Amino acid sequence: MGTFRIQKHGRLQELVAHEKGYFSDEGLDYEFSDFVSREVMGAIVDQLKPVHADGTAAVPGTVDVTTGMFETYEAGRACDISSACHWAINEAASAQFGRMWGHAYSVTPGAIVVPPESPVRKPADLAGVEVAVGYHSGSHFSALQALESFLAPEDIKLRFVGMPWDRVEALLQRTVPAANVWAVPLSLLEQQGFRRIADTTFMIGFLFDNGADPEDVARYFRALARAQADLDLEPERYKHHHLEEIPAHLRDQVDVRGFGMGERIVFLPYTREMYERSQRWMHERKLFDEERPTPAYETVVYA
Repeated sequence: MGTFRIQKHGRLQELVAHEKGYFSDEGLDYEFSDFVSREVMGAIVDQLKPVHADGTAAVPGTVDVTTGMFETYEAGRACDISSACHWAINEAASAQFGRMWGHAYSVTPGAIVVPPESPVRKPADLAGVEVAVGYHSGSHFSALQALESFLAPEDIKLRFVGMPWDRVEALLQRTVPAANVWAVPLSLLEQQGFRRIADTTFMIGFLFDNGADPEDVARYFRALARAQADLDLEPERYKHHHLEEIPAHLRDQVDVRGFGMGERIVFLPYTREMYERSQRWMHERKLFDEERPTPAYETVVYA
């Protein structure tokens, strides 16, 4: 049994399980892996960042970044377990980039937010307003799902900005009028006075490598279940870990004791209905260039 490579998702559960020794208690030989490092992902890292045509760095929000979470799976993430929105995981698994874990998912608080001085006050005011999202990522799909409930399709305007912290920078530097953010970035921005306009809370899925041992994946989730119970009982004991997920230059602007718990793991099945409805939703909107037939649930989801 080799080292089990875990890509963290900015959530507390892995950090608590590591701190409390729960992974080790399960007999899991593991390490944390950062998928946005060049060592892990190679050249695609550059495609995730805002750059000008000449390759120089751009201010987030000033150029389109049309590479996102799905594309990192397409490129081949070097890990045994990782997370993204359930839509991207659903599609990555259907393309056989890995198997979707069918015994748990998580839910993250999200929202479309605007600066304190913005004239936008209610969801309908977002008509024609560019909302910054990450391409083929949770913020992209959840923004569409939320905005469709109160705007006509032609009034929905998205701007593809890049990674979650790029959207935070774009808002702080006022290069975008609104952005869809979730979990720790959402808490940080709210402490800076940014206002929620529309809730975009969404589901996150888990993908494990085709070569990973499902029993190792089960060990990982048993450890997370113990960590989740600790967080449910005394979240304030572990909120200091949020600082580890915040870029260093932003840490002195926040007090993580006032943050919420963030992402919460739900130990319930990702069902056949969830899978098929998600596939239909993506296909109806033609969200991916390659239109694949929907594979059978049993070949995509490890249930």
